[in-house]
Amino acid sequence: MIRNIKKEDAQSIQKICDISLGYTVSTELMIRQIDKLSNDINHHWIYVYEDEDSHRVVGFIEAETYESLYSDCGLNILGLAVLPEFQGKGIGKKLMEHLEVNAQKKSVKFIRLNSRETRVEAHKFYENIGYVCDKTQKRFIKIF
Repeated sequence: MIRNIKKEDAQSIQKICDISLGYTVSTELMIRQIDKLSNDINHHWIYVYEDEDSHRVVGFIEAETYESLYSDCGLNILGLAVLPEFQGKGIGKKLMEHLEVNAQKKSVKFIRLNSRETRVEAHKFYENIGYVCDKTQKRFIKIF
């Protein structure tokens, strides 16, 4: 079942981020960000996949509205992850389809995402569901 994220999902999402994405984050930060971002319904789109048998959150998708002077309104996918033992069951595809349907209802013109160069299996997944790689780029960051 796909539903909107809740604060009670923090530990599950924390585990998914750690295991599936390699992002270690504290429970406190996760709770704070879920509370903040889930209330920003015009900018953040966050859905979880809850396993119907165990009622555990086993995957999630997070996107944010992207709009600029030179483009129509689109979405940036910030994260899509499913626990390894639940991969290959169509959960990622269902999350993507859910996001796409809701985006089209709101007249979003495109969805884009970045995927680390080494995530070859993820690239195959995105290509299989209709996404194309339209450029390569380097990321620059300055941490304060």
